[in-house]
Amino acid sequence: MHFTSILSVLGLLLIVTGSSMLLPIACSLYYNEGDLLPILYSAIITLTLGLPSWWFCRKNHELNIKDGIVIAVLGWFLVSSLSGLPFMIHGSIPSYTDAFFEMMSGYTTTGATILTDIESVPHGLLFWRSETHLLGGMGFLTLTIIFLPKGMGGLRLFRAESSPGQVITKDKFTARNRDTMIWLWVIYLALNLLQTLLLCLGGMSVFDSLCHAFGTVSTSGYSPKNASIGHYDSAYFDWVITLFMFLGGVTFILFYQMLKGDWKAVKTNTELRWYLGFLLFFCGIVSMILWKENTYASFIDSLRFGTFQVMSLLTTTGFGTADYELWPQSAQMFLYAVCFIGACAGSTTSGIKIVHYVIICKFMYATIRKIFFQPMAVVTVRINQRPLDPSTINLAICYFIVNIFMVLGGGCIMVLLDNIDYVTAMSSVISALMNIGPGFGGIGPSENFAFFSDTGKWFLSWNMMVGRLEMFSALVIFYPSFWEK
Repeated sequence: MHFTSILSVLGLLLIVTGSSMLLPIACSLYYNEGDLLPILYSAIITLTLGLPSWWFCRKNHELNIKDGIVIAVLGWFLVSSLSGLPFMIHGSIPSYTDAFFEMMSGYTTTGATILTDIESVPHGLLFWRSETHLLGGMGFLTLTIIFLPKGMGGLRLFRAESSPGQVITKDKFTARNRDTMIWLWVIYLALNLLQTLLLCLGGMSVFDSLCHAFGTVSTSGYSPKNASIGHYDSAYFDWVITLFMFLGGVTFILFYQMLKGDWKAVKTNTELRWYLGFLLFFCGIVSMILWKENTYASFIDSLRFGTFQVMSLLTTTGFGTADYELWPQSAQMFLYAVCFIGACAGSTTSGIKIVHYVIICKFMYATIRKIFFQPMAVVTVRINQRPLDPSTINLAICYFIVNIFMVLGGGCIMVLLDNIDYVTAMSSVISALMNIGPGFGGIGPSENFAFFSDTGKWFLSWNMMVGRLEMFSALVIFYPSFWEK
């Protein structure tokens, strides 16, 4: 491993984090609610730690995949630790464990919170809380790659933080990694700006519009309101946010291809078609249940609330417009199932991802056909009109199995740690690992994570990072052979 290069990149990462506090500082100056100095001190501390590490270790060693994984894991931990300083210094979140949990939840786009009264927190701190979504949605390592010297192996960093699904679909942008990251961020920021404008046109304040845009396109879920999107009780806001949650769940390579006029790539994208199919099925059936059970007065309202909640959970956003635990049990069952899906690989969402379900379903179909009907047939699985090699299929199956084992094992651990009911225990792990935010039981849409023990919060924080790093990068560091030369 190149330890000096690792320290250099980590230092650069802290510089990016400290510099990102400039916007919350401006927000604090505008609202003047006593949170200016805590954010300013935190920015100074973060930059003081980052600048020497970057300056004295700035050697252009080519980063290998091990370096990238170490940077990814340590980077998420360091940034979450230092980003919680403004809340601790101000006193909004005096506990280090709680501050770390809140920031890890923000950067991993989980949206789970320990705050019991969000609206009592000053605007500058709330803006910083939402900005962690903006940085984490695209992956703050992708932002750091833009500032890396040429030849330092930014692609390894991107692979360490990206989804296995992107390996499967082989999505690429341009030949140069820096150009790739710039295009990613231009598209990402453009979607945030467009949503902010649409929300402002509907009468939402600029502050609230920015915070909700940050939480929507990144599919994260932090809101500056206690009741989330339900605070506004506006059909216009609900549909605008539903649209951008959908866009946040689309593979970002497709936006780039659309800009180039390559509509054939969009038409032949297998995962996009399945994504639309999943949404139509679950939105339709949940909306029909709400209508048939007279949960809402009209079918239009049932469609509005049902579609919003399905979109929110399937894309792992976590916004809420209603307490879905008051809905019929049949609707809740479908929402629970949605939590295991996730949207497209290469999007801002987390979760298992649709591409893995596509591969597993196609492989099951082909295998059954070969065993029972066509023993001499050659089993092939095709994605985007291209055949997949066996190792790729094995990766998808392994990824799915690891997720299920993590949920089951994690649920057992949470029951032992906090002595809670199994529904809350399982749901808390699903929420953290899939980066969803709200769940069922004690962490439903009207609840929060404040009641968990410190040990439970650290365990859930670790699950958030594992889920955001798509399992393998966070788990491989526990292999003794990883640390061998």
